[in-house]
Amino acid sequence: MSNRLLPGTRALRTFEAAGRHLNFTRAAEEVGLTPAAVSYQIKEMEQQLGIELFVRSSRSIRLTPAGAIVFEAASEALENLQRAVGRARKMARGSSPLRLSLGARFATNWLLPRLSHFREAVPSLELTFDITDDVRDFELDDIDAAIRFGSGQYANARSDRLFETTVVPVCSPALLEAGDGLKAPEGLLKHTLCHVDCHVGGQPWPNWPMWMAAAGIDDFDASRCVAFSEASHVVQAVLEGGAVGLAEPAMIESELRQGRLVKLFDIELAVMPEFAYYLVYPKSGQFDPRILAFREWLLNEVHASHLTEAGSAAPAAV
Repeated sequence: MSNRLLPGTRALRTFEAAGRHLNFTRAAEEVGLTPAAVSYQIKEMEQQLGIELFVRSSRSIRLTPAGAIVFEAASEALENLQRAVGRARKMARGSSPLRLSLGARFATNWLLPRLSHFREAVPSLELTFDITDDVRDFELDDIDAAIRFGSGQYANARSDRLFETTVVPVCSPALLEAGDGLKAPEGLLKHTLCHVDCHVGGQPWPNWPMWMAAAGIDDFDASRCVAFSEASHVVQAVLEGGAVGLAEPAMIESELRQGRLVKLFDIELAVMPEFAYYLVYPKSGQFDPRILAFREWLLNEVHASHLTEAGSAAPAAV
């Protein structure tokens, strides 16, 4: 087949999205076109190739047998091209910034406050960030390394365990000083309680019914609980003074240190003990001096942070 009969990359992306969704409207949303424009591009491809790619009805579309063959080839070709572009970008960057993927919670509450330490320790290395909780493909998404919460088992990658995490009840100093029953866990029943409502690895994130069970409070009525999809919303609700929240101590270090939040009680819930925060990077990264430098600093920072936490915990237990 002559090259002039092959569709361009834009047309292939549109066709691949339509074939994956089997819906022109959802494909249009993904590629940034109107449904009519997607339909038009598909018709142009069919005319160009001389084959019918989709069977259309008033309510649905489906790939024809010939369309399925082209769809499989287009998907593979686009992925290979994206991987090649990712490798090319890394090669072009050379010794330039290390691109790190991490979630917004970890970035804002743990890493960014420590960036001055990093610049002092490794002044020659610059970091750029991809802020997302989505799992990234190191080649496909042009990522050098990632920090993720999970099992640490990732295909074709190495991982270093940073730390596990827990959730604890916290409130504002003003709420605590009001003295409205916050001397014992039972006193929490008088207050609005908030927590994160999400699942990781198919398991629920610790919530107030789970914490109350650990505190020995039976028949807990969860009707006063407010569930948020983001931990930052829980922290904000607590900072505003009207609620008691479950939060990760490692993610609210500065608020605890500054006295903007106060930890209540000594009952902590482990967040899925088999899970932890990990530094993840491709196997080839063990030879990348940028990754090695960042890894060494990160592990040292985690170690120093844990020593600080252990030292500051002693007075609180008195």
